[in-house]
Amino acid sequence: MRQHRLHAAAAGAALACLAAFGPTQSNAAPPLAHTAGPSPAGPARFVPGPCPKTPEPIDALSTARCGHLEVPENRGRPGGRTIKLAVAVIKAASAKPSADPVVFMAGGPGGDTFDDIPILVDSGLNKDRDLIIMAQRGNLYDQPNLACPEIDRFNAKAVGLGYDSASAQRLMLDAVKKCRDRLKGDGVDLSSYNTTENAADFADLRTALGISRWNVYGYSYGSDLALTYLRLHPKGIRAVAIDSVTPPQSAILPWGWSSAREGIDNILEACAAEPRCKSRYPDLATTLKEQVRRLEAKPLTLNAKPPSGGDPVKVVLDGGAVLNLLVANAVKAKDVPAAIDELSHGRPDRFARARAADSVQAVGVTAHGLTESVACSEWAPGSSESDVLKAGRRAFPGWPGTVLAQVPQLPFQYDVCRLWDVPDRAAVQRVATTSAVPTLLVSGTFDAKTGASWAKGAARTLSRSTSVLIPGITHWVVPQSPCAHSVLASFLARPTAPDTGCVAGLSPQPFTITPK
Repeated sequence: MRQHRLHAAAAGAALACLAAFGPTQSNAAPPLAHTAGPSPAGPARFVPGPCPKTPEPIDALSTARCGHLEVPENRGRPGGRTIKLAVAVIKAASAKPSADPVVFMAGGPGGDTFDDIPILVDSGLNKDRDLIIMAQRGNLYDQPNLACPEIDRFNAKAVGLGYDSASAQRLMLDAVKKCRDRLKGDGVDLSSYNTTENAADFADLRTALGISRWNVYGYSYGSDLALTYLRLHPKGIRAVAIDSVTPPQSAILPWGWSSAREGIDNILEACAAEPRCKSRYPDLATTLKEQVRRLEAKPLTLNAKPPSGGDPVKVVLDGGAVLNLLVANAVKAKDVPAAIDELSHGRPDRFARARAADSVQAVGVTAHGLTESVACSEWAPGSSESDVLKAGRRAFPGWPGTVLAQVPQLPFQYDVCRLWDVPDRAAVQRVATTSAVPTLLVSGTFDAKTGASWAKGAARTLSRSTSVLIPGITHWVVPQSPCAHSVLASFLARPTAPDTGCVAGLSPQPFTITPK
């Protein structure tokens, strides 16, 4: 399984858009051309058509029903242009499937939704029901496609720069400006690429496909979207499952620090609770702080091979890079204690290889335009750089201010948002969802992107909710945990009485223990 990689720099998915499953593919399909010009918007409609031609064949698409949903780009502007969103209906594996399908809401925002299909099929999402996939507006295979090759190329270069360096900031902002100017020149209304419009797209899809009731499964940003959809368009929703939960009312940039602290602390505490790990790697929290401070004061520059292969590349390891590699789960959780110990003894190989992985970028795949429009209209307003620094200091006392000044996974985001220049939508988006629709909330204790405790805030206003906490799992839980997979299947079969028995007795995978 591949990881949705976005260098912390302009790829908003602190919410991760990032599924932690191996390296990004570099032979991705080029972005679709933008629509030639505005078309008058009418009622939403589904138009059958061929399935997208993906870089690597996806078996499930060979028998899928595909097409695109035509919707207004901006529903508040009658007579505006229409956009096209790629859709696939994956057949249920069962000979007698349930009548209510599952619709998937991907993380990100901005990751290629179709690339998730093999993961979803392997996780049994289409075992007893049809599985419906729609690329969120602006994504790959949509028209327009809000890809930013400029940002992808910067991300590939950024591994050889200091994470929070002035040169990284300058080059990133230059890439962001070029992408924004190009998209605006193509006639894209960047203010229309937001969670409210995304939710309305899914409501229109259900109606256009003639589905009376369906189930929703979303992870990371997809959980934010799913809860927004449930709040604004509750009709026809049988049940909602959200994984790696991001409550809309809590999605504000300083939030990233509490999640980072929770996920990293849980890994270090799990090591301390395992006798072999505790004995071999004592006081990891102090060791990690020391290494972050050391590397931020004097970064390492070295050559490292990307995990996917190829020639070594120049990488810079500073404190910000180490912190963000941990947040992104770029070093596997079971290897984190060993990696920190090795780093303290002059062996940075695990972190260096993880950093080098970002040099292999899929150019033109991630819809950074959607990422930035959501981040800048919904997550950034109402806070400032000083708020981020204060949150960082609360989370990691004694760490360098240069590290703590940048939102995990989103450095320089306020500078990016000043360039991106979309309206503030915080007041309409940061609203708790109150609902009696059966809801399953799934979290992993090692998730440093969307901390497990955030599910509690979402569950308070969901009167028929079931919360499940899976020990030792990082971001996007269901594909990593057979137990979570089983709980989700049980929930879809019986939303008010899922079987969560497998959770009892679970423990994290044993940590890697290296010789002294």
